[in-house]
Amino acid sequence: MLLKEWQLAFEAFLLEEDPNTNPTLSESLIGGPTLDVGTGLAIYHNAYKARLLDVLRNDFPTILHWMGDEEFDGLATAYIRQSPSAHFSLRWLGKGFEGFVREHLVPKQSAPLAELIALEWAFTLAFDAPAAEPLTIETMAALAPEEWPELRVRAVPSMQWLKCRFNSLSLWRSVKEETAFPDSVPLEIPQICLIWRNGLICNYRSLDPAQASALDGVLNGGWSFSELCAELAVTYGKGASLQAVTWLKQWIQDGLLERLQR
Repeated sequence: MLLKEWQLAFEAFLLEEDPNTNPTLSESLIGGPTLDVGTGLAIYHNAYKARLLDVLRNDFPTILHWMGDEEFDGLATAYIRQSPSAHFSLRWLGKGFEGFVREHLVPKQSAPLAELIALEWAFTLAFDAPAAEPLTIETMAALAPEEWPELRVRAVPSMQWLKCRFNSLSLWRSVKEETAFPDSVPLEIPQICLIWRNGLICNYRSLDPAQASALDGVLNGGWSFSELCAELAVTYGKGASLQAVTWLKQWIQDGLLERLQR
């Protein structure tokens, strides 16, 4: 058996549910004095599946806490069976977990569970995102007055924007803080949750609808500072500029924004 053929056979063996279904691979190996071929292959087979489950357990600790060990492992095993790891890094193993849950569970079950999966995955994405050079208060103070009206910004690469229809953030926080785990309930008003990394620390905050709409306009609508003030004037009148500066200062202090150069 050529090396490539052996590697493919070993890969197929690891992905099989039954470790005894590939006699060709076992016939190509030689056992040792204390470990026969069958036992050695079984160790590899079990260890591989266990490692994948460990990755998902670590990536989705709130889901694990909510479902419990047995139910979580059953769901995760079904996911791994459908979507085996296809990347050299196990960091991407959970990428399709949310979609799998939405597809395979009835909506009443899947909606809150998938949203919580998306929340936990957002922390992973934020932590691994490229480094940023966020705006600082000192940088803003150095801007010339004529630069302010056309000032445009963009989100730092780590920012994740989630629209939560359930109290997913409360569930996640209860596990993080080791407090009583609340029931999952739908929210009367959907909550915008931001997750981003500042330095080596992942941060999060929820936004009220007005602030979320303003930030969305700045980031996705391409509003300049003067356009932000104009939009806020509809609601805040003469206080629009003060509100715009207040929110902009908060976003900058949080490390959410980079300057968009034109």
